[in-house]
Amino acid sequence: MSVTSTVEENHQKNPSTPAAVEEEKKKRRWVFWDRRWRRLDYVKFSASFTVHSLALLAPFYFTWSALWVTFLFYTIGGLGITVSYHRNLAHRSFKVPKWLEYLLAYCALLAIQGDPIDWVSTHRYHHQFTDSERDPHSPKEGFWFSHLLWIYDSAYLVSKCGRRANVEDLKRQWFYRFLQKTVLFHILGLGFFLFYLGGMSFVTWGMGVGAALEVHVTCLINSLCHIWGTRTWKTNDTSRNVWWLSVFSFGESWHNNHHAFESSARQGLEWWQIDISWYIVRFFEIIGLATDVKVPTEAQRRRMAIVR
Repeated sequence: MSVTSTVEENHQKNPSTPAAVEEEKKKRRWVFWDRRWRRLDYVKFSASFTVHSLALLAPFYFTWSALWVTFLFYTIGGLGITVSYHRNLAHRSFKVPKWLEYLLAYCALLAIQGDPIDWVSTHRYHHQFTDSERDPHSPKEGFWFSHLLWIYDSAYLVSKCGRRANVEDLKRQWFYRFLQKTVLFHILGLGFFLFYLGGMSFVTWGMGVGAALEVHVTCLINSLCHIWGTRTWKTNDTSRNVWWLSVFSFGESWHNNHHAFESSARQGLEWWQIDISWYIVRFFEIIGLATDVKVPTEAQRRRMAIVR
């Protein structure tokens, strides 16, 4: 039975306005069936399917060298996502020279999570519409939707948030426009490079295991960190801190901290809250490469703290 017919049947049992029926359709459009797939959806699904297929093949090509490739791929790509895409580009938590900004963004591109314009736009919309019907990956639509399924329905994202009108700062820069148009060539080039260095062993453990792990850790911030964990700050959303995920996410799982102080370059706000991305930014600041580094003031912390 199609989504449309189900909605119409429910409407007959519980009469409502046409607008309500249409709203119900929109809420359920993200499923794989009974909708039109765009070319971008096929590209994203194919990339995800390839990464996970390579990960499943990895045990048949195991070598100790390949395991090191996984670690390097995961670390470089993961820190690129957290330091560049998230804290530098999405939230402008700090400034670095353009050569370093572009280098960090290129590292993030190789994590196979999309180009900077696409990633940053979606994340900014998430903060603008957190936990509402317009949230690109609202946890209210289910764990798997907020975790991964939202990625494969570009039309649904447009219907929720509109087009990429919130990243004009990136669109004005030739480098980010270039990456947006050529992202697939960079990923394919990385695959050929890894194959040249170590054959299928490096490809399956690098672009397979490494990329798959990093994708799911990033997605857990959208899903798990809005469902399970602790809250320290008064935010108007469901964000949570998940301590055990902080090492694997390079500090991103202090998610309630982040939603309380979105522009902060530091998300592990206590000395014991591991935040590897912050350590990198702080190092850049110490050696003079990072400037205008934003962290919450004591007054802001007192205002947002939950009184226990």
